[in-house]
Amino acid sequence: MKKTFFKALSKINKKVLPSYTRKQLDLAKATKLQKAILGWKIWVTKNSL
Repeated sequence: MKKTFFKALSKINKKVLPSYTRKQLDLAKATKLQKAILGWKIWVTKNSL
């Protein structure tokens, strides 16, 4: 149940949230919001695997 929830959430994140890796975002210059989005995406991906 938990894994399927995170897999669905991961697919939603992929559609809705921006991809900073494609934009080659420099983490040293990232804003707090961008860092929060990256952290959220990493947490969801970790739990879906």
